[in-house]
Amino acid sequence: MVPEKLTFSPLSRRQIEADFSGGHITSDAGLLLLREVDKQHQLTQRLATVLNDARNPVLVRHKLQTMIRQRVFGVAAGYEDLNDHEALRADQALQTATGEDAILAGKSTLCRMEQRVDRQAVVKAHELLWHHFIEQHETPPKEIVLDFDGTDVPVHGDQPGKFFNAYYDHHCYFPLYVFCGRHLLVSYLRTSNRSDSRHSWAILALLVRFIRQFWPDTRIVFRGDSGFYRPRLLSWCDRNQVDYLVGISKNSRLLKEVDAPSMLVRKAHDELGEKVSATYRFQYQARTWKHPRWVVARLEEGELGANPRFIISSRYDDGVKLYYEQYCARGDMENRIKDQQLCLFADRTSSTRWWTNQWRLLLPGFAYTLFERLRAHLKKTPFERMSASNLRLKLIKVGAVIIRNTRRIRVLMSESYPYKDELSGLVRRLVPG
Repeated sequence: MVPEKLTFSPLSRRQIEADFSGGHITSDAGLLLLREVDKQHQLTQRLATVLNDARNPVLVRHKLQTMIRQRVFGVAAGYEDLNDHEALRADQALQTATGEDAILAGKSTLCRMEQRVDRQAVVKAHELLWHHFIEQHETPPKEIVLDFDGTDVPVHGDQPGKFFNAYYDHHCYFPLYVFCGRHLLVSYLRTSNRSDSRHSWAILALLVRFIRQFWPDTRIVFRGDSGFYRPRLLSWCDRNQVDYLVGISKNSRLLKEVDAPSMLVRKAHDELGEKVSATYRFQYQARTWKHPRWVVARLEEGELGANPRFIISSRYDDGVKLYYEQYCARGDMENRIKDQQLCLFADRTSSTRWWTNQWRLLLPGFAYTLFERLRAHLKKTPFERMSASNLRLKLIKVGAVIIRNTRRIRVLMSESYPYKDELSGLVRRLVPG
């Protein structure tokens, strides 16, 4: 059959024609990079073991491991919805990356897999992330910082646990994320009708217990904004030798403590005519505390007036170092959450089953972890500090013609691909021999 020709308006004297005889062309040839990373760390293979596959093996067409890999790779390549897999299942780059050479699972099959997720699978998936975190360190670090933060996930249907949150002004979930540096440790779905710190104490206790099984001498620091200030949580940290840097909301007693230094900052602002800030460290004991703790005040005076901020620290140190170098460093975690929400579609919680939505919050976490392991091979290159969205755009979304026969699979990329030198070097590092 002769392919239909499509004719476009000419360019100068040349006619512009197109047809559909180009063979199989993909826009995701870079998934082969993630395939090699995944083979090294066996993330999707291990993730598949947390699910209970109750299907009759005789009737199984799509293996559980393949479907997990298909789903994680699909998210990494920028396909946010199960519906996308109706077309993706025929994409030969995705088939090759998942280890198959035939049509992959469709949206209904993938949906049924996710509907079978339960609480036990979610717990085991998190334990897998924790084991993977430990494996990335050749020797125990002297200190690690566990960053806790929450964010909103809008809910538009009849999902379970849907509540209206006045702060965000919409119905939403309020998942809790925990990162250690760039390592994702927790992606935990919560309803939005409770405080920021809900379940953070229990999760911190589980993390500390797990980490100390492998690193008993590592110093652990709990870091969070004022939403995670709870006296009982800080007392637990004191009893269990966990350091903390936690924000605390200003109140009349704290403001009274900083009256004198605030006047000096205000005077400096009046004299200089520009924003002035300083830190002031002091000991403070709230009525609910059994003993005094160190508090660092960041005092700032500008055109809009005073803007004091306060943090509680378990250790004695310079106020500038505690606030600006250590506490403010938690802002980088917000970029990691943006990777989850904006780049890897962790907000696709549209199921009417709670644990399925929790699973869909976790899948982007595993896609993110693959990108982080890929980034480990990109040190001293322009890609080292790129976001997940930029890594996807430059290394995953690579157009190519795919030719398959019984002997080999050829992936033919454009000779004008701008990052071919970097891609070639990356493949040599990923594939031994």
